[in-house]
Amino acid sequence: MLDLDTFLTTLYVMVDDYCKEQYPNRPTPGHPASLVVSEVVTLAMFSQWYFFRSQRDFYRWAQRHLKAAFPKLPDRAQYNRLVRQHGEVGVAFFLHLGQQMDVQNSPFEVLDTTGVPVRNIKRRGTGWLAGIANIGKCTRVGWFSGFRLLAAVNQEGAITGYSFAAGSAKEQPMSDNFIDLRHHPHPRLLSVGPPARGQAYLADQGFAAQKIHARWREQYGVNMLCEPQTHRPPWPKAWRVWLHHWRQIVETTFEKLIAFFRLEKNRPHDLTGFHADLAAKIAMHNFCIWLNKQLGRPPLAFSDLLDW
Repeated sequence: MLDLDTFLTTLYVMVDDYCKEQYPNRPTPGHPASLVVSEVVTLAMFSQWYFFRSQRDFYRWAQRHLKAAFPKLPDRAQYNRLVRQHGEVGVAFFLHLGQQMDVQNSPFEVLDTTGVPVRNIKRRGTGWLAGIANIGKCTRVGWFSGFRLLAAVNQEGAITGYSFAAGSAKEQPMSDNFIDLRHHPHPRLLSVGPPARGQAYLADQGFAAQKIHARWREQYGVNMLCEPQTHRPPWPKAWRVWLHHWRQIVETTFEKLIAFFRLEKNRPHDLTGFHADLAAKIAMHNFCIWLNKQLGRPPLAFSDLLDW
C-alpha cells in the first residue's frame, strides 16, 4: 500500500519523463498554459480514481489538497479545456505503458465489448452527443444511451488496445475494423495498439463471423477462437469451460474500469472530452497494473494499492 504523495509522485515522474522525451517542445497556441502537458495528463489520470464521485468532486478536492504540488492549478473550465487539448497524449502514454509491460509478447488476447453510458436513458431530449452516441444493450449495464467500448486484454488484465463506436454497434464490424487498424495504423486512431506476437484472440459468441475470421487468417495470420453461433453444432462442454476460464480476465478488467474508474458515471459534453476521459481511465488502469508489478503485488490488486 502506497501513501498518496508517493503514488502521485511516481505517476507524475513517469508521465513527465515520457512527455519530455516525446514532446520536448510541444507548441501551445496563445498565452502559455497554466499547466504543462505532464501535469495535465497526471491530473486527468488521477481524477479517475473511485475515491472521487465525479470530475467536479475531484477538482474541489484538488483545489484543497494539491495546490502545493500544482501551484498554477487553474479554474475548472480551463483545466477541462487542457484535458481535451492533450487527450492524444493520454492515448500515447497508454501505449507507452503497454511497451513498458511488454504486452506485445502476449501469446493471446481476449476481445470483448461493454456499454459506456453517457446519459441517463430515461431522460427526454437529444442530449449533448446526439447523432454520435445512441441506445444499445449490454449484459453488464443493460439498456444504455452512449457508446460501446471494444477492448483487447492480455492474461494479466492489461488493456493492449481499445476503440469505441455508437452504443448500437455490433461486435463483428467493430472487431473487423479493430483488427484492420492494428495492421494498417491510422495516425488519428492509435488507441487500437499494435498487434501482439501471438496473433490470437479469444472471444464470445457475439464475435462469431466465419467469413471475417477466414479473411483475418489469410491477410494477417490472425486466429480468432470463439464458440459458433447457436444454429451450428455446439462445442463440447470441456471446450466451453476452457474458453470461459480464459475469458474471465476481460470480465475482471471491465469490472475494474466500472468499479474503480467510474466508467459508467461520467457525462461528457463532446466527443473530444469523452475520448480524453476514456484514455485517462484506461491509462490509469494500466498504470496501476504496472505499479503493482513493480511492487511485487498481484496485477489487479487495486483496492489496497493507495492509502488515503
